[in-house]
Amino acid sequence: MSGAKAKSVFCTNHVWRCDLSSKLGYISAMKILGIETSCDETAAAIVQGNGAGAGTIISNVVLSQLDDHRPFGGVVPEIAARAHLDHLDSIIARALAEAELGLDAIDGIAATAGPGLIGGVHVGSMTAKAIASARGLPFIAVNHLEAHALTARLTNGVAFPYLLLLVSGGHCQLLAVEGLGQYSLLGTTIDDAIGEAFDKTAKLLGLGFPGGPAVQEAATHGDPKRFKLPRPLKGREGCDFSFSGLKTAVRQTALKLDEPAIEQDTYDLAASFQTAVCDTVTDRCKNAFTLFEEKLGMPPPALVAAGGVAANLALRATLEAICAPQAIQLVVPPPALCTDNAAMVAWAGLERLQAGLTSPMNFQPRPRWPLAELRAAE
Repeated sequence: MSGAKAKSVFCTNHVWRCDLSSKLGYISAMKILGIETSCDETAAAIVQGNGAGAGTIISNVVLSQLDDHRPFGGVVPEIAARAHLDHLDSIIARALAEAELGLDAIDGIAATAGPGLIGGVHVGSMTAKAIASARGLPFIAVNHLEAHALTARLTNGVAFPYLLLLVSGGHCQLLAVEGLGQYSLLGTTIDDAIGEAFDKTAKLLGLGFPGGPAVQEAATHGDPKRFKLPRPLKGREGCDFSFSGLKTAVRQTALKLDEPAIEQDTYDLAASFQTAVCDTVTDRCKNAFTLFEEKLGMPPPALVAAGGVAANLALRATLEAICAPQAIQLVVPPPALCTDNAAMVAWAGLERLQAGLTSPMNFQPRPRWPLAELRAAE
């Protein structure tokens, strides 16, 4: 596969330790191999629990397929699935080598089993099942969204309950997280996901793929007040999102620009779009604070932002501005753990295995697997 680049996000020379709060509960000294193949990253990682609330990412290897999908302006499922098939074994071997461990030291195998591109999800799940079966190890089918949801417990020791803002290329949701497998949906997008809006805006403006980082970079040079763009659903009740109208407004604005558009026009439109997104998310999150308190009888102790779009610096600053006055802790994992990775999958598997939850070998991967439908026993 041309253009693919494997990177070690964390390795044995730079072991990342997470001292979790006592509220997290006991996590025994297990080592879990995690596998992630839900989209366009082939990843494997080993995470260890260290007794009373301590966790260590021992290795975390990610093979990026960005160069292979960039000519198409988006992820091509067939290309992604074949890349996973071609490279997953070597990525797992590298994760083990960097951890200086053999499979005999592993206590369980966790793999993303959905939601995601079904071809890739099958590759990861079948590989995990094969290793687990051959080694007599437990297999844990991990919901990709739950892996994102629990990452803050690995990085910051966030205790249940908390409010989750899940923002990625395929998802935009606000959920009350009450415990492992206990997720209440407060709001979701009624059309496009936030990451999809970034990608399509970037493509429209000729900024390249992936769209999130491209728009963020362009916006740093632009005037966010130049173009008046809509804030969909702002001021309305509830926590649902809508980005289709904003996307259309960006396109219509771009068409009105002089041809050829100058570079500053592109920067200003990118900045105006990003600001509109942040304003929309702010409004929806404020409503979610109220709904969370109505449901649980307490304001959210923490707002956790997870998913690839959570790496956006403007969005982080916006969320900090609304959390600080209400003494709500804002928790955003490091950028490398916001995007798809196997460390979060291994951690979710570790939490489930510690709770005595494993998956049967006949577990069927799911292209759709909403968090709100997830149960602790699945």
